[in-house]
Amino acid sequence: MPVVMTPRERVYRALTFRGPDRAPRDLWMLGAIPLRHKEQLAELLAQYPLDFARAPVTYRKQAQSAAMQALEQDPHYATSPGGPRQPSPDFVGRYVDEWGCEWQTLEPGAVGEVIRPRLAGWSELSTFSPPYSLLEQIDLGPSYPFYDRTDRFVLCSSTVEPFQRLMFLRGFENLMADIGLLKAELLELIRIVHEFNLRQLEILAPVAADAIMFKDDWGSQTSLLISPRHWRKLFKPLYADYCRIIHDAGKFAFFHSDGHIAAIFPDLIEIGVDAVNSQLFCMDIEALAREYKGQITLWGEIDRQQALAFGTPQDVRQAVRRVRRAFDDGSGGLIAQCEWANDTPHANIEAVFSAWSEPLDQVREQS
Repeated sequence: MPVVMTPRERVYRALTFRGPDRAPRDLWMLGAIPLRHKEQLAELLAQYPLDFARAPVTYRKQAQSAAMQALEQDPHYATSPGGPRQPSPDFVGRYVDEWGCEWQTLEPGAVGEVIRPRLAGWSELSTFSPPYSLLEQIDLGPSYPFYDRTDRFVLCSSTVEPFQRLMFLRGFENLMADIGLLKAELLELIRIVHEFNLRQLEILAPVAADAIMFKDDWGSQTSLLISPRHWRKLFKPLYADYCRIIHDAGKFAFFHSDGHIAAIFPDLIEIGVDAVNSQLFCMDIEALAREYKGQITLWGEIDRQQALAFGTPQDVRQAVRRVRRAFDDGSGGLIAQCEWANDTPHANIEAVFSAWSEPLDQVREQS
């Protein structure tokens, strides 16, 4: 008789290459999806139950009163009795985050972008301090009863994203120049951000979860945004520290990065990243399989730039089959993950999970 696994066991087996009964399912969605597609989402989850759950960790956000004063008269500015806040899923407008960076969101359900970096110049670096008060109020309490009640694999998110945090603080062009010149001020800012990240992971380490996630968007459509040499000098040691803390806590290390990141796959494997969520269809999928199959778990994803956004359900199924033909030998190392964007047809998301449910022999026969 077929072995019936719990979701948590299924993910563990996928991560350790011990033959899960099927690829575990995970779904990401932009904030507007539960508002715009409530019934379709419920139907999808009923047909294809997810194997992942998110740890209910609370980040109590703090007011940045000084930053708020400059914008509080702006009718587009997001205010609340407590001061600046992260916008709700249907928010459009401007807000200031806890690091003092001003953001603008133009579309409901989207994150937006920084329009005023906190440290566009270096004059304030000597007095700059991260929002440690935010970490002091992290509440892990709800995670413990939640973990005991669920049989799903529980993932704890973090806000650890050193490259992106630097970009928000400095602005993209400034940061690229800083990295190229290896400016002393940049090295100091990296140290400041890294110490904040280490403290956050140390606080999160006891959370009731199976894995902790960190992230950075490193790729363009064709390569890393910086040279692999600079990445290895400046950022790889930071990531190694993050993986060490996560593993010392007995948890898996999950990492997300958009874009073409093939150049750092061997580095991610070396420092102990257990699962990577990356845009496979920006890269040579078959080449990745030849080099790294069996060494790291692919936490998705399926082509959201073309197939999911503009293709037919058949196009989406073919995309899934391509990944499976390259990597799927039944031993694991694959997670059936995709992202539901605001304009992605519901039928295309359904097609992702339908194709992952096809028998492996059938997938191999199709070309």
